[in-house]
Amino acid sequence: MATQHTRQKGCTILFSRRTIIFIAALVCIFPVYVYAEDILIGTEKAGTFSHFVGRTICRAISMHAENLNCQVLPALDGIHNLTNLQGGSLDMALTDSHLLADAINQTGQFTFLDIRYDNLGSLFPLYDLPIVLVSRSDADISDLDQLKGKRINAGAPRSKERQAVDWIMAAKGWTTADFKLFEALPASLSQDTMAFCHGSIQAMVNIGVHPDSKFQQLLKLCNAAPVNMDDSDIAKMVDGHPGFLRTLLPAQTYPSFKNPVSTFATTILLVASKSLDAETTLSIMAAIEQYQDKLKSIHPALGQFSVKPSDGPDIGIALHPGAAAYFASQGN
Repeated sequence: MATQHTRQKGCTILFSRRTIIFIAALVCIFPVYVYAEDILIGTEKAGTFSHFVGRTICRAISMHAENLNCQVLPALDGIHNLTNLQGGSLDMALTDSHLLADAINQTGQFTFLDIRYDNLGSLFPLYDLPIVLVSRSDADISDLDQLKGKRINAGAPRSKERQAVDWIMAAKGWTTADFKLFEALPASLSQDTMAFCHGSIQAMVNIGVHPDSKFQQLLKLCNAAPVNMDDSDIAKMVDGHPGFLRTLLPAQTYPSFKNPVSTFATTILLVASKSLDAETTLSIMAAIEQYQDKLKSIHPALGQFSVKPSDGPDIGIALHPGAAAYFASQGN
């Protein structure tokens, strides 16, 4: 009896193993798929703060939104991202408020572009991007008017730096002839900062979030100081375009900042294609709100970030329907 019992037990174990092998074979032949929707976010090129924030947002979506797989696609410029958003090739993008306002209202470089950017909806603003004019301490530039007649770097053609210098020059009514030297050195490979530190140029613009270690190095090692742009012409320019805002860099942002620095900025917003359905957008908004404390902690520029209706720039773009539904569901 004992022997028979043992044989039956052995047969039972053998049958169970065969069953498991059979089931495993069926799974291999007819796999069970878990569907995950790909979400594509456009940012600036790899290595930028925009790309860093985009990756962080993607991580939040992939971690906290069920059945969503987020990927970041860096682009060479914001127009590329806006055009792909309009066409639905991108789901979301980090977008500059000045560029977005011009696209929506067909002004600036979009005046003669035969594309209507009407398939876009905003989700929320992320951070501000100040434009800071810096000069060498030996250049005798204490305010914006004293920039005239100096040696400046305007930045490479079509760069953000060149665009900012063009804005300043247009506001002041200046031309290239108003400067002793008007360079077009790019920021790549630190060509602009090297020229600044060696003294061949006396002033340049910096565009980025603060505090920034590279900007701190420029201030500390190259006798650089910010130029206050509390200027009536700049104020008129800022008030005349919905994509601008006035801003202050607080004292002690860097050790050499003894007083607040007045300047202007644009805002980086998260914008979505209206082709992104409301249900998916609701999941994305909930995922980012769940992750927002982590997002706020990664850099002081994001310290005021919040997933809620915001007093962002009034650039003529409505909330994405999914974002509006999410805020309504939260009682906002």
